[in-house]
Amino acid sequence: MISLDLEIQLLKKEHLSALLELDRACFGGLWTMEGYQRELDSPNSECLGLFSPVSNSRLLGMGCFWSILEEAHITILAVHPQYHRQGLGQALLYSVLKTACDRGLERATLEVRASNLKAISLYQKFDFKTAGRRRRYYQDNGEDALILWLSDLQHPKFQVTLDHWHSIVSDRLGKSCWQLIFQGSKE
Repeated sequence: MISLDLEIQLLKKEHLSALLELDRACFGGLWTMEGYQRELDSPNSECLGLFSPVSNSRLLGMGCFWSILEEAHITILAVHPQYHRQGLGQALLYSVLKTACDRGLERATLEVRASNLKAISLYQKFDFKTAGRRRRYYQDNGEDALILWLSDLQHPKFQVTLDHWHSIVSDRLGKSCWQLIFQGSKE
């Protein structure tokens, strides 16, 4: 069986148009070009892209987080709808958490729509726990957000957990004929 490469890369200015295209496909235009530009320019922001050389757009997914004190606040995790249910969301979340761990961050948190059961299930697979609820958080429809947390990213056992997740992610991607490769670092 042939595997297609997936590359995790830090997003840069040259990826802005692909970011906007992916944003439109996933969220209907949640963020503007200026918003993404601020993310890419910020030293406290880490934006990862999931690329494939065989896709027309090449950018299949993105994950962004802010470093706030010892915390990784995940702001976006998205996979193009055409590539759902192939393990790409798992690959992105693993990559975001590994990057946060490598940056020395202690915890990860995010908000997720209370109705987004697929996303909640993904986060729970990666040991995120519900820590609270933000009432009427989403402006488009007034929906509540669940606040999810993952602690102990710097605990020695977390490296074992990361290794375990890497195996799970690699196996899942392999079933969909993908293989994950990491590229580059933030300069």
